[in-house]
Amino acid sequence: MSSLLAPRTPAPGTPSARWSTRQLEDHAHHIRELIVEMCTGGEGGHVGGSLSLVDILVTLYFDTMRIDPERPEDPARDLFILSKGHGAIGLYATLAARGFITEEQLATYGKPGSLLSAHPTRKVSGVEMPTGSLGHGLPLGVGFALSARLKGSDRAHYVVTGDGELQEGSNWEAAMAAGAKGLDNLVAIVDRNGMQITGTTEQVLGLDPLAARFRAFGWTAHEVDGHHIGELRAALRTPPVPGRPTVIIANTVKGRGIPFIEGQTRSHYARLGEPQKKRALSALRRGRRKEIS
Repeated sequence: MSSLLAPRTPAPGTPSARWSTRQLEDHAHHIRELIVEMCTGGEGGHVGGSLSLVDILVTLYFDTMRIDPERPEDPARDLFILSKGHGAIGLYATLAARGFITEEQLATYGKPGSLLSAHPTRKVSGVEMPTGSLGHGLPLGVGFALSARLKGSDRAHYVVTGDGELQEGSNWEAAMAAGAKGLDNLVAIVDRNGMQITGTTEQVLGLDPLAARFRAFGWTAHEVDGHHIGELRAALRTPPVPGRPTVIIANTVKGRGIPFIEGQTRSHYARLGEPQKKRALSALRRGRRKEIS
């Protein structure tokens, strides 16, 4: 079994609860603004699915994972895979806020010669694996988690998947393998925004009851509000059940924080003009003021 069940030696740069929930929410707000900036102009970006996973990424990068931006290849680090690679701009903005890359680099997104493309690649500091072909991230996470256990490593492995992505059969082969091998050093987080490019997930190919499906494969399943950092923190800090991988089903809203695209398939990929950018930033700022008032 994984040594995650015993105390782990912190690595340099580990968050170690240095931020309050309020501070994490401030990070999330800032990252959403960065996403809007990156989607403004000719290239555009996968804005809806990036906005839906921001709170998940903030909780992982600022509160949960054992990582050091100054030593991105530290062998003691925890490992993260963004399986839903179309959420790359959300990941880039988070990596910038956490110090792996600079916010100035974000301005190069989608431009000739930039390292920041529509899907993440290993050329970007902090990106562990290139993703974008859906259904690959969880199998990769299973392989890394099994390798770590065989090597006696205590590092944790986190994989964020989309919910539409779970219609790919490779995920369920991976889920079966993780349960059979007792990979309690593996945590999957499902960005359950209920939408995919052609409609709702339940209209295209229903996934419910999703938690029960994972439990049937030998996983421990938690369901949380994916925009409530307190709930995400609590779920990610819950010790794993020995011999069982963990899945956190994070119920989210596609396009979170921008009313004119929230919950709409047209937010999957958008090119925001300056008027839309101003509307989006204004809506985000109004929402944040309301949250803290």
